[in-house]
Amino acid sequence: MHCKTTYFYKIKLNLPHCFYFFNLKRINIITIKKIAELANVSPGTVDRIIHKRGQVAQETVDKVNAIIEEFGYKRNILASNLALNKKFHFAVFLPKSETLEYWKKQVEGIEKAAIEFSKFGIVLDYFFYDYNLASFKETVQEVMQFECDGLLFAPIFYEDSVQFLKEYKKKDIPVVMIDSNISEGNQHAYVGQDAFQSGYLAGRLISFAVKNERQVLIFKITREIESTSVYLQRIDGFYSYFKDHDELTNFKFSEVTLKDSRIDQLNLEMFSGINSVFVPNSRAYIVAEFLHKNNIKGVRIIGYDLLKENIEYLNKGVIDFLINQRPEDQGYMGINYLYKKLVLQEDADRTHYIPLEIILKENYFPARKSV
Repeated sequence: MHCKTTYFYKIKLNLPHCFYFFNLKRINIITIKKIAELANVSPGTVDRIIHKRGQVAQETVDKVNAIIEEFGYKRNILASNLALNKKFHFAVFLPKSETLEYWKKQVEGIEKAAIEFSKFGIVLDYFFYDYNLASFKETVQEVMQFECDGLLFAPIFYEDSVQFLKEYKKKDIPVVMIDSNISEGNQHAYVGQDAFQSGYLAGRLISFAVKNERQVLIFKITREIESTSVYLQRIDGFYSYFKDHDELTNFKFSEVTLKDSRIDQLNLEMFSGINSVFVPNSRAYIVAEFLHKNNIKGVRIIGYDLLKENIEYLNKGVIDFLINQRPEDQGYMGINYLYKKLVLQEDADRTHYIPLEIILKENYFPARKSV
């Protein structure tokens, strides 16, 4: 499904092409006309040299470039874009967010960035797909055919996303991924968590203030599409913490895997002798609900994401820790990367890890909506 949100203000400006030069204590602005006077050529000639258009004698090119180099001129890209009324189309390729709270937060961050940068001509074109492979493949074809300046992409289906990026690379368009990083050799930008480190952090939280023997259950409530990439990296990071701290010999581990999230899939035997539970995705509330209904206490639970169901059991004291991925920040920083790369033409870091946030009952303060 393709829909478009345009954030563009029509601003009529009679701005010359501007350049900056630094003069010790202040910054002055000089126009192309002034450069032309210094070089004794026409403004049109200077413009052609700057933008590398048309035929200009090499002697004149060298003369104009020497003036620019001498005074340290820098093109005012924003002024030029505003004067030209230029638009930048960013394609946003995400799962539908109607029933998925995590993706709603991503979209909120994306919209926030789009509004903030709207005066620079940013246009968002959304491509949403249902949370299944068939819908994803259908939407891939739409994205491949769409002409844009940059792409923000959440690679949910691992193998198909890898193939999509290989094909999309031929378009030579900047790509920034959010949520999951599947880029080989840092080919594309990424904004999101360090999945391995988040699992490592979960291991540290499990081990805090524990001296007696502990039975730890890694509870995998997962669909097939989550069996790769981020999900496995978290589990790998979790185990790596205990491998790196071999003095923690009092911890024993077991695993349970369920293919759907219905609470009737759980039973009391699963939790016999269990002291701690690590849920490497956003479904910690399912374990918490089962333990709460069966009045099982004293089990430390660690999970991910500030879903309302997770928060409910965090506030009840059933869930001990939630690792927040800050999805709003991911969406915002993804658009911010494309803004810097394409609008400002700046070199931006390809990898931006969102800080991992540990949420407890005592430090959770929901954002209040302004009246």
